[in-house]
Amino acid sequence: MNYCFYCFGFGAVKLLRLDRSDHCARVSAKMPQTKKISVDVKSIFGLHFSHFLHKLCTMAIGYVVERAIYQIRREMIIVSFYPRVCYASARTSISRCSRWVVVLGVFFLAGILFHPWLKISADGASPKRIIGGIVLDEEGPVPEAIVRIQTTEQSTITGSEGTFELAVPESFSSPVKLTAWAKGYFIGGPVEASPGEKDVTISIHRHGQWDNREYEWLPSFLSSGSVENQGCGECHFRDEDASSPDLPVDEWFKDAHSQSAVNPRFLTLHSGKDMSGRRSPSTRYRLTKDKIFYQLPPDPNEPYYGPGYRLDNPNTPGNCGACHVPAAAINGPLSINPDSVQGVEAEGVSCDFCHKIWDVHLDPDTGLPFPDKPGVLSYEFRRPFEEHQFFAGPLDDIAPGEDTYSELQKKSQFCAPCHFGVFWDTVVYDSFGEWLRSPYSDEETGEICQDCHMPNSGAEYFAHPEKGGLKRDPNTIVSHRMPGARDLDLLENAVSFTLEAERLPGGIRVTTKVVNDLTGHHVPTDSPLRHLILVVRAYGTDASELPLKEGPVLPEWCGFGDPADGYYAGLPGKVFVKLLEEIWTGISPTAAYWNPTRVVMDTRLGAFEADVGEFLFTAPDSGDARIDAVLVYRRAYKKLMDLKGWNEPDIVMESDTVSIFQKE
Repeated sequence: MNYCFYCFGFGAVKLLRLDRSDHCARVSAKMPQTKKISVDVKSIFGLHFSHFLHKLCTMAIGYVVERAIYQIRREMIIVSFYPRVCYASARTSISRCSRWVVVLGVFFLAGILFHPWLKISADGASPKRIIGGIVLDEEGPVPEAIVRIQTTEQSTITGSEGTFELAVPESFSSPVKLTAWAKGYFIGGPVEASPGEKDVTISIHRHGQWDNREYEWLPSFLSSGSVENQGCGECHFRDEDASSPDLPVDEWFKDAHSQSAVNPRFLTLHSGKDMSGRRSPSTRYRLTKDKIFYQLPPDPNEPYYGPGYRLDNPNTPGNCGACHVPAAAINGPLSINPDSVQGVEAEGVSCDFCHKIWDVHLDPDTGLPFPDKPGVLSYEFRRPFEEHQFFAGPLDDIAPGEDTYSELQKKSQFCAPCHFGVFWDTVVYDSFGEWLRSPYSDEETGEICQDCHMPNSGAEYFAHPEKGGLKRDPNTIVSHRMPGARDLDLLENAVSFTLEAERLPGGIRVTTKVVNDLTGHHVPTDSPLRHLILVVRAYGTDASELPLKEGPVLPEWCGFGDPADGYYAGLPGKVFVKLLEEIWTGISPTAAYWNPTRVVMDTRLGAFEADVGEFLFTAPDSGDARIDAVLVYRRAYKKLMDLKGWNEPDIVMESDTVSIFQKE
C-alpha cells in the first residue's frame, strides 16, 4: 500500500506542476513512460501466503493508480498545449479522462477499505511464527547485530535499540536456537526460543583488541589440556573413524600448508644441503677495486650439491620463516632458522595460526602487500590472554565458545602476504598479484582464491558430532584440503589443450594450443622453479621418430639424457616459465632468488591467455604418421633436482595423439 500512496502523491504533484519540458520529452518519445514493476520472487515466495497477497495487491493498486494519473495528466496536457490538434477529439479525451478519474477513485477507496485487512493479514497472519527480542552487551543494547537461526540462512539485523524480529518459516520445528554477532564481539548464544516469544535476550561480549605476544600456539592435533586448549584435533579430527568423511584437521594434514615447515625442498634449498645431508661449499666472493664484494659462481673443482641461502648468508637465517614457519616467526620474522623449529611451530601454516589472523595490511595504492613485509609482517593477529581464547572464522553462528566472524577469511586478501614476494626489486612470487590483475578479481563476476582452493567438500559437519558438531548446509562448509601445485585433479583441470596436424607437400604441420581458461592466475605460478614443458614428437609407422624441420626445441635446462627419464632438452617443444638470472654470477636459471636477479623471460600463461605453437616435421616416405604431445608440470629444473636429490616425478597435465593417414 505504501507503493500505492507513493504513486498517488508523486503523480498528483506532477499533475499540478504541469512541467512543460517533461511533457515534451514524453510526447516526443510517443510511448507512455510507466514505472517498471519488478518482483523479487525469492522474497515473495519466502513469505507467508498473506504476505504474498499483500504485496501483490499493493503493487497492482499502485500500478493502476499511477497509470490513471499519467493518463489524466497526458490528456489534460495535450488539450492545454495543442488545442488545435486535439479540438476534434476533446469530447473523447474528456470522456476518457472521466473514466480514469472513476477508476482512480474506486482503487483509492478499495485501498482504504482493504489496506487494514491486508496489513493485519500480512503482519499478523503468523505472529505465532515471529520471535522478538533484544541483543545486549555489558553496557546495553547492541544495534546492527546479526541474529540467526543457528546453521541456517534465516537471519535479521537488530535496530538502533538493539531489538529484533525474526520470522521462523513453517518448516522449522519449535523451538529454534538463535545466535547473535556484531563487529567487535564474540558470537553469542545459542539461545533457545519458540516462535511467538517476544522477550528473547541474547548476550554478546566484546573480544580483545590487543595481541598477546606471549601466547602459546594450540597444536592442530590432540594434546593435553582442557576445553578449547587441548588442540584443534579434539573436535575437528575424525580420529580412527575411517567411515566418516574427513574433517578440517584431516584435510589440512594432507595439504601443503601443513608441510611448509618440513618441506624437504624448502629446507635443503635454505641450508645448501642435498637430501643426504651433504653441504655445498660456502659461497666465494671477490673484492673489486671499488671495494665492493660480489658473488662468484661455485668452484667447478669442488663438490657441489646445489645452492643454499645459508651458503650465501651464513650470518642470518633470512625472512623465509615469515611464510614457511609463521608460528615461530611471528615475533621475530628475521631471526628464525627453519632447521631449528620443532613442536607446534613445526606444524607450518597451522589451524590456530590462520584462525588468529584478524587483518591484513596492504598498500592502498597497489592493493598488494608492501615489498618489505612478507608473511607475518603483513598480518595483524588477535592472540588471546590468559584463560581466554580467540578464533576468527567465516561463519557468524559458531557458538558457544570464544569465536567471532571474520569477513577477511572469505577474501583473496587473506592469502596475499604469503603469495606475493619481492626480492631485490624483482617480483618473484606473485600469485595474488596475478589474480588481482586478472578478470577473476572482479567483485561481481570473478572468483576468489578460496573458490578454487577451498571449495565446498560436500561435508555436512566441520566438527565431530560427538563433540558438539552441528549438521549444516554443505554449501557453507569449505574444504581445508586446499589443493594446489601438488594436486593431480587441480593440475589436470588447470588449462585446455588442443593438438592438430595435417600433411602438406613440405611435411607434416603440427599446431598446438594451450589456453589458461580455468585458472585465476598465471600457469605455473609462485615459485619460479616451477615450469611447464610441452613435448611434441612425431613417429612413422615403423615407430621411428620423424625429424623436426621447423619449430622450437626445448632448452638445455630441461636436461640432456633419456627422455624416458624426463630429460627433454633438444626435443621439439615449448616451455612456460618465469626464468631468473643471477646478476652477480650470470647463473640462469637460478633457484637462488634471494640474491639480486633479473627476469630473463616469462612465457607463462596469464588468466585467459593462449599460446599457439607450430612445428613442421619431415613426412615419412611411406605409410601413416602419429603425433604425440604431452604437457607436463615440473617442480624444479632438472639439474637442480639432480643436485639436491629431489625425487619429484613430473605430473602430466594434458596429452593428446593425432594420426595422419597417407593418401592413396
